[in-house]
Amino acid sequence: MRQARSFCVFGLAAISMMASMTLAAQTGDSAAIQQKLYAQIKLTTITADRSDIVTAGDIVVLHKPGLLMYSVASPLPPSNTYKNGKIGQGWGGFGKDLAITMKAGDGGTAADYPRRAFVPEEKCWVTGVQVQKDGILFQLYSDPYDDTRYYANLKIPFPNKKEVPPVDTALQLVSEVLTPVQQDQGDQQAQETQQAAPPPPAPMPDIAPPPPPADTPPPSINVGQTKDQVIAAFGQPLRMATIGVKTIFYYKDTKVTFTNGKVSNVQ
Repeated sequence: MRQARSFCVFGLAAISMMASMTLAAQTGDSAAIQQKLYAQIKLTTITADRSDIVTAGDIVVLHKPGLLMYSVASPLPPSNTYKNGKIGQGWGGFGKDLAITMKAGDGGTAADYPRRAFVPEEKCWVTGVQVQKDGILFQLYSDPYDDTRYYANLKIPFPNKKEVPPVDTALQLVSEVLTPVQQDQGDQQAQETQQAAPPPPAPMPDIAPPPPPADTPPPSINVGQTKDQVIAAFGQPLRMATIGVKTIFYYKDTKVTFTNGKVSNVQ
């Protein structure tokens, strides 16, 4: 009887251990997910005031609409959550706005800070990744837009908030929202573009410059020319005088006399 009881206890313990092993195989490891994300996405380091990049990491491209970023002047980044195939702010975003307003000071609110909505296929940087018990939190940072950089938090919840999924499932969920733009892919695209580009045109033969223009004789005043012809050649006179039918143009070193509108004398 005692042996039967021992066998029963041993059997229950074995069943319990197998169930635990099965559950562990079905669930993921937060540290393993974190390590895999670090391997896939190189983080970007920014300055303490968030105004610029110190060390550039990998660029990620967004695949879902609705991401909202605030200016780095905001004391806290806004909260975004991926749910039902799109990104939104929800109650978490409302609560974060309250926190921003409390930190703003001088009567400011979260609405006082510039904000920008990002659309699919836009790119940004990742400054932090944290695997939490119910999801993965990304800290995002943008290039300047009209001299303003933006930042935000993006939470990608796990399907079952009470359970960490396997690594592959977690990474697949992340890839629905954003993926890194690998450097080797960029190099390959640049190489393909270079190969597809047409060859440069053949250089044109050297063409001799045109000969210099022939010396133009200086303008002259001849008897019989009209006032308009003289003005066209020498410009307006410094002064002029009219005596009867005669008009006299005074230039710097020349006096031109017109009789009845035509040159009659040049001195």
